[in-house]
Amino acid sequence: MDPIVVPCPDCAALNRMPAARVGDGPVCATCKAPLFAHPVALDEASFDRVLAKASLPVVVDFWAGWCGPCKQMSPHFAAAAQQLAGKVVFAKVDTEAAPGLAARYDVQSIPLLVRFVGGVEQKRQAGMLPTPAIVRWAMG
Repeated sequence: MDPIVVPCPDCAALNRMPAARVGDGPVCATCKAPLFAHPVALDEASFDRVLAKASLPVVVDFWAGWCGPCKQMSPHFAAAAQQLAGKVVFAKVDTEAAPGLAARYDVQSIPLLVRFVGGVEQKRQAGMLPTPAIVRWAMG
């Protein structure tokens, strides 16, 4: 089986690992943080690099700190990330801190989930979702 490339949720370093080792609790080669502990925080500097290099589909939550539904969905998004560890990379983009990304992806409503495969947008879903709905949507 081919190795996969996954970003570290703490330092955004890209890690190459055998796909068969995903369930073994892998850690980042750079900072030693668990690779599937929580969603990866992306900014304008790391976004393109991570999406271009990630071997797995990447689901990005575009959110903002002032957004009530975003705050409500955050624990559901983290729970979905845990459930799909090794199958999908979950990432978050703060639209206030990365307005260029929000503009580039025409973010009109938040929270907004966008699924990327090979760095290309595949689909999007606006609005707050519970964990089971996020899991179904991310895998579909």
